[in-house]
Amino acid sequence: MITANEIKTRGVKAIEEALQERPQVGITVRGKVKYVVMPVEDYEERRMRELDQAYEEVMKDIKNGDYVVETVEEHIKRLWDAED
Repeated sequence: MITANEIKTRGVKAIEEALQERPQVGITVRGKVKYVVMPVEDYEERRMRELDQAYEEVMKDIKNGDYVVETVEEHIKRLWDAED
């Protein structure tokens, strides 16, 4: 963990040093973790896994026929009706 004050005094160097010890670093503000920092490569890899998972879920829904074909107007009406 790194405190917000440490970042104020040491800057990015504090983050770089902490990332050498672990893959993600929490930044605390007033004793509570408020932010998490990670290398951009790790973030991009994580994002790609999330997108792959979403794609697999969509393909599963299509295969199972779990989708609706409708116009924009029908879709908006269905969304509004679902809120009631």
